Amino acid sequence: MSQQIRHNPLWSMAIPPAGLAILALSWLAPDIPGLVALIVLGLIGNVIASVHHAEVIAHRVGEPFGTLVLALAVTIIEVALIVSMMLSGGADAAGLARDTVFAAIMIILNGIIGASLLVGGRRHGVQGFRLDGVNAALGALTVIAVFTLILPNYSTSAAGPVYTSSQLIFVAIAVLLLFVAFTLFQTIGHRDYFLPTDEDEDDPDKHAAQPTTRDALTSLALLLVALVAVVLSAKAISPSIEAALGAFGAPAATLGILIAAIVLMPESVAAIRAAHSNRLQTSLNLAIGSAIASIGLTVPVVAVLAVVMGWPLQLGLDMKQTLLLVLSLFVVSISLRTGRTTVLPGVVHLVIFAAYLFLSFVP
Repeated sequence: MSQQIRHNPLWSMAIPPAGLAILALSWLAPDIPGLVALIVLGLIGNVIASVHHAEVIAHRVGEPFGTLVLALAVTIIEVALIVSMMLSGGADAAGLARDTVFAAIMIILNGIIGASLLVGGRRHGVQGFRLDGVNAALGALTVIAVFTLILPNYSTSAAGPVYTSSQLIFVAIAVLLLFVAFTLFQTIGHRDYFLPTDEDEDDPDKHAAQPTTRDALTSLALLLVALVAVVLSAKAISPSIEAALGAFGAPAATLGILIAAIVLMPESVAAIRAAHSNRLQTSLNLAIGSAIASIGLTVPVVAVLAVVMGWPLQLGLDMKQTLLLVLSLFVVSISLRTGRTTVLPGVVHLVIFAAYLFLSFVP
């Protein structure tokens, strides 16, 4: 029992059913004051709980399967939030998927990686990682990002920033294929490219007891409950979020940034903690893998939804966003080109991230 509690503390076991209880209360008594705030707290709590349980499963199965579990858990949450808000917003939410995916990429490439390099570099000076794995991941990410967020502006069968139905299906299949190919490359074909390096010596959890099979199965069950709670909570609060943003006159892309920030909040902490513990390889696996999964799974799902519902799915970025995306992909390829990194690239990425946030609110 003590082992069970150590890997799955009481808060992690209590939050998922509590989130469902709050939702049940909202259905039975929808006029209770402060109900939306409770649902928001339940949503955030279940995002944190879901990633905790994904981490327990990750610790059990090892690298690089562990970071893949985290990336998939986060992406499932992201897809659920996008789909639920698109269903509630209809054709008016045609650009939500683009805004959320773009926000996730900018948060990951500049916010998470920048903070990880800064924190890890300040503590350890120089950190190493496996260049072959990172190069492969960045190559797949670049193609997926360009196909999804830039190419729609330059196709001629339909006026940008949208694809025709046939183009949309082709791109959805292409990015899904690249995601599957990268996942197989990471977990089967060249797993050694993504294993921690010999320099990963300061991890306080390196010699920690591995979760038992019972721990992992408990976390799997609670992870499923937490994901269900996230989906239902997002659907319940989406009208209130959109109304609040409209009342404050926030730009349309703000909703996408908010969704991505909520989803990636616990993952950001996990990646920064890994870099602080001199596990930069794990940090980069988590960050870049999540970026690939974010597009590789989100786009096919929303593409099918858009085709079935007959909505014009807006994917292409405007010129300012395109420049920021290209700049981010270019700089990250330079920052991670040698297999070793320091503080300065972290500062550079955080400056790009600050510019992205500022220009999103002051376009």
